[in-house]
Amino acid sequence: MDDAVLEFAEIDDSGDVRGSSFPVPPQWFAEAFCVRDAHPSSIRPGHTRGDHYHEVRHEILIVMPAGRWSLHWDSGADTMVQYRKFEGTAAVIIKVPPLSSHAIRNDGDTDLYVIGLTDGPYDPDSPDTFPRKVSGT
Repeated sequence: MDDAVLEFAEIDDSGDVRGSSFPVPPQWFAEAFCVRDAHPSSIRPGHTRGDHYHEVRHEILIVMPAGRWSLHWDSGADTMVQYRKFEGTAAVIIKVPPLSSHAIRNDGDTDLYVIGLTDGPYDPDSPDTFPRKVSGT
């Protein structure tokens, strides 16, 4: 995993009559970390999760398709904020390196679901989560 660059890719639905299925390409986990924490969450329409960075932990986010949403990020303090808008039926996987602030904003009208995986456990006494706004809202 490149420690300097946030990466993302869309994953097409390969489901069938039973429902949707989004197989993550194996190379996304070739250099992956040992998962030490998982945090499924939802984002209501008009709301944002994130606007923070981690000093130590790496994170992989999987965003399930639902309406319109946007990803906002930087590559560290005092770097340019970037964003990408999404809409459609593909899931999106995102690798977030340490020091990259990131946020997901639900720009649609239905709940958005995100699964977060990190290589370190969440410790409320030492959270490794620091605010830095990148979402613009």
